[in-house]
Amino acid sequence: MGPGFWALIAFGVLCILAGFGISRFGPQLFPVKPQAPASAVAVPLAAPASGPAATEAALPLADEAPAPPMSEAVVRLTERIEALEAEQSRTAEAAASALAAAALMEASQTSRPFADELAALDAVSPPSTELRALRRIAERGAPSRAALAASFPDYAARAAGAARAPGEGAGLGARLAAALSRVVTLRQVGDVPGTGIDALLARAERQVEEGDLDHALKTLDGLPPAGREAVAPWRAAAENRADIDRRVSAVRVQALEDLARLARSGA
Repeated sequence: MGPGFWALIAFGVLCILAGFGISRFGPQLFPVKPQAPASAVAVPLAAPASGPAATEAALPLADEAPAPPMSEAVVRLTERIEALEAEQSRTAEAAASALAAAALMEASQTSRPFADELAALDAVSPPSTELRALRRIAERGAPSRAALAASFPDYAARAAGAARAPGEGAGLGARLAAALSRVVTLRQVGDVPGTGIDALLARAERQVEEGDLDHALKTLDGLPPAGREAVAPWRAAAENRADIDRRVSAVRVQALEDLARLARSGA
């Protein structure tokens, strides 16, 4: 056996001795460090996200973004547009009121009620005294001027007969004449001068035919009490007609004036 064999044997013996020494004295020479408890292990912070999601999260919400201030020119333009829109709205309302007033005027000239036409005008017009007054008589209406003119001669004949009726101290001849007048009534018509019964009735009849109810009513005021009582039903209908015409005319004039004023201001 050569020197290499014995060198190998010596190396093996040294390894055995080194292993025994490490196993015997290793814990004292190389102590093991104690591990930190699991609860004390620091959790690494998550890395900031990247990509589109991170970009969207970083941006502020649209509702929270402050609106850019408008320039003075934009503010003036906005105010001008709002003023034009308000003016157009007022003009449209005034035009609707004028059309409704014209429809009311046409309906009120007949003898039928005109509550529907009045309600249509009331819906597009501001409250007024004339409209409130018309509500009281719109449900029943009033005879037309043509109907009043056609019925006036009969009432005039009654008034003439009643005015000529004899008093309590009248004689037999006067009573016979009054009885005859109830059967056949004679009265003057046309332009009759004076202030007698026939003259007043003739003048009132002409005024009614011309459509001048206001003057006709004033003329009838000159009749004696018996004559006024005889024409009282006709007079009540004529007063309603005159009242309706005055109020409807005032409402229509006001509606047209409002429309014309807005048209001039917008020109």
